[in-house]
Amino acid sequence: MFAATSRGRTDQMNRTERHQLAQTIARVGGWAEQASALLARRARITEQVSAAAGELRRAVVEVPRDGTPAWQVLPLRGEDDARLGALARAARVPDLTDRAAHYLDQLTGEIPDAVHRARAVLGARRLVSGRARRDAGEQAAAFLDQYEAWGIEHGLAAILAELTPDQDGTRGIGGADALADDVGLARHLALAVAPGQRARLVDGIEVAGLARANAVIARALGDEAGYRAAAARAGERIRRAETRRVLTAMPVARLREATRDRLSITPLTEAGITVVQQVIEHGARLEHVPGIGPTLATRLRGAAQTLWQTTYDEMPVRIDIRHRTEATTELLRRLGAWDATRRLRGATWDLDRARELTGLADALERHPAQLVVFPVAHLSAADLLAGVHAVLARAATVAPTSTAPTSTAPTSTAPSADPWDDFLHRPADYFGMLAELGFAPEDEARTHGDLPEEIVEAVRALSLNTEHLTVGTLRGYQSFGARFALVQRRVILGDEMGLGKTVEALAVLAHLRSQGHHHGLVVCPAAVVTNWVREIAAKSTLRPHRLHGPGRSSAVGDWRRGGGVAVTTYETLGWLSPHLDGVELGCVVVDEAHYIKNPQTKRSGAAAAVLDRAERALLLTGTPLENRLDDFAALVRYVQPGLVVDTSGLSPRLFRRQVAPAYLRRNQEDVLTELPELVEVDEVLPMSGADRAAYRAAVDAGAFMAMRQAAMTAGEHSQKVARLVEIVAEAEANGRRVLVFSHFRGVLDLVARVLPGPVFGPLTGSVPAARRQQVVDEFAAAGHGAVLVAQIVAGGVGLNIQAASVVILCEPQLKPTIEWQAIARAHRMGQVESVQVHRLLSDQGVDQRIGEILARKRALFDDFARESATASSAPEAFDVSEADLAREIVAAERERLFSAANGPDGPGRPASGVGVEVGRADEEDVP
Repeated sequence: MFAATSRGRTDQMNRTERHQLAQTIARVGGWAEQASALLARRARITEQVSAAAGELRRAVVEVPRDGTPAWQVLPLRGEDDARLGALARAARVPDLTDRAAHYLDQLTGEIPDAVHRARAVLGARRLVSGRARRDAGEQAAAFLDQYEAWGIEHGLAAILAELTPDQDGTRGIGGADALADDVGLARHLALAVAPGQRARLVDGIEVAGLARANAVIARALGDEAGYRAAAARAGERIRRAETRRVLTAMPVARLREATRDRLSITPLTEAGITVVQQVIEHGARLEHVPGIGPTLATRLRGAAQTLWQTTYDEMPVRIDIRHRTEATTELLRRLGAWDATRRLRGATWDLDRARELTGLADALERHPAQLVVFPVAHLSAADLLAGVHAVLARAATVAPTSTAPTSTAPTSTAPSADPWDDFLHRPADYFGMLAELGFAPEDEARTHGDLPEEIVEAVRALSLNTEHLTVGTLRGYQSFGARFALVQRRVILGDEMGLGKTVEALAVLAHLRSQGHHHGLVVCPAAVVTNWVREIAAKSTLRPHRLHGPGRSSAVGDWRRGGGVAVTTYETLGWLSPHLDGVELGCVVVDEAHYIKNPQTKRSGAAAAVLDRAERALLLTGTPLENRLDDFAALVRYVQPGLVVDTSGLSPRLFRRQVAPAYLRRNQEDVLTELPELVEVDEVLPMSGADRAAYRAAVDAGAFMAMRQAAMTAGEHSQKVARLVEIVAEAEANGRRVLVFSHFRGVLDLVARVLPGPVFGPLTGSVPAARRQQVVDEFAAAGHGAVLVAQIVAGGVGLNIQAASVVILCEPQLKPTIEWQAIARAHRMGQVESVQVHRLLSDQGVDQRIGEILARKRALFDDFARESATASSAPEAFDVSEADLAREIVAAERERLFSAANGPDGPGRPASGVGVEVGRADEEDVP
């Protein structure tokens, strides 16, 4: 850079010149020392960054999803702050340009050598230095003189200052700054974020407990048998205690019934031993009682033990919500723990996440303050957290199992966890577990509805695969129903409402999924689409697709591509049909199948076309026969058309025998031994003056629908309304909720106005299906005295409303099955309260006339449909259409009210109103 030229007068260099040279050496030497120091500092920082990056990189945990790396996660703790600070210092090291690097090379190489040589012409050393050394020193001095001038001119000191790393700028760097640009974490750790994704800093609190959660899940999976045994022991204690209670009240006279021998019990009574339990407790001491020797004592003890065993075997374990004993609470706690462990095996998604998160969970044993998540695939950090939260939530459901299942002490639960709350939320699951443990035995003969023996044997031979079910326990009759549908392929499941036909259908779909059938289809009324979607998601691992509403187009594509269970409505079938091309339907489930009982309707035709596409079909209806035997036969023809060709002249016995291969029905009293009492009360009320006036006007006009409403239109002046208000008040005082059903929107609006407490609804055909379920949920969460008012054809179908235990029917319906459906909304599996049904009936007029017709229709249903393939005698089938019924009743009432003897205008007044109005005034159909 600079040519060294001799000053030429070294020997004659005066003091001033030497002083100036010394200053030059000092300045340029200082620059050299500064360059050497900054390079050393930069080297130390590089070394620190490398060490910090290495430590952090070793802490990174790779988390897969479905076998493919999806995230790289870095847990950060307090000691990592210094490492992050080291990385941040690297960002504060100025970049070296090629020119700056040349300057530093010169300052740390050529310049120090020139300084050393220039010192030879200073001080005493110049006098003893040889000529060659002095000449080299003079050249170096000249070089340094020129370099100093150049350095001053170009601001070399400032350049060196700019290249010097900042030592203090990284103070305060911590985990919260991990993703700051100046830290450069991804760069230093060579972590590449997938396109479209971004790294995310997560608070350690969000993953706190993951290690424990994984351990809880692993332990629960290994201890399922122990939890089952613990639940069984808790049930045994209750059964034994209840058996003791019964025997304590059983007189010793019953001992004679337990043996063929004539036992003398007089010595027992004379000794004050009056009940069987005392005989058991005396044991060997019995033979020392006066009048009882060893032989009689042995016989008495044997008889007592026989009575104990018989009582014990027949003793169900009951759960009484109004008598919450410590033993029952412990049983519920143990059942809940066992159920939680069993549900784990069905929760495949959660278990997969737990396995994938094992490495991360191990790394989190020392709780980090933050985590840095680097998505390396198409999944985001939020997807990782969703998996973490699923594992934490799943472990929380198993948390009550944290105590060893063999312990005799009560199992610890999460804070404020009450097993009664969980029982009341899902009592059907608990009763199912009791049945599985043998504490609520089912009559096996009744579970198969008296089907022909060859069908029963074929059903028993099938093993039901429940891999994709998460429901926990299937009742014995439910398992049988699902297997019947699988064996017979195309059937009608006519179980009485409230027995869980939805779960049986899900068991069929889940079994077929395990056999490789990926596409299932459910067709149902719009009112229950939401409920079906929720049930599929809650009780199986099958993926539900809602093919109804604005999102149906994208949903049908997802279903076609990925499989699952599509849920659609009767009205949507026409739109759906083209989308079914190329789809192999494992099974088509038709819910509320009586909607297609008339094969001439467009709805029925669309359903039939879809059913023809599937090898398996399952029609669900609790009311296969409403009016005409031909309607029932039409349903049978959808599934097995060859069974019934002609219904004319068929007796009930012959009809049931013919449809047996395709029809299975069980009634509540047959299989739900724990179902609480159903109390039905006919509230026969006189008409008020206002009621009578409204009724006479309706009859005079031939307005059948107005006649049915007349006894309530007077509002507070109506006897029915007054009684309804009283029933609701009584329900509130007794801690109950109420369902009010009517066929008529006007009646429902009136009821909502007159009731003082919280009223939900009305649920009518105009309320969107999703909103209906929301209203039911809000009602279930409300307090005592809450009332849900619903149109009977909207709220009486498909919805589960076990929160209510009082049902009020404002008027009799034209079909008994409609009333049964409405009552079954509350009196169904899972109900824990006795259910009160109040029918508001006028003491005269249309209510009484309809009652007579209903009696005949009930007999028709009992004869042909209530049983499946059982022998019974019955009259011939008949039909009375609604229009005929209306005309018959209006004519009879006109005769009664306006005959010559009773007419207001005196003898001979003809009945006015030539026609009869039988239309659906003030009524809304359910879409």
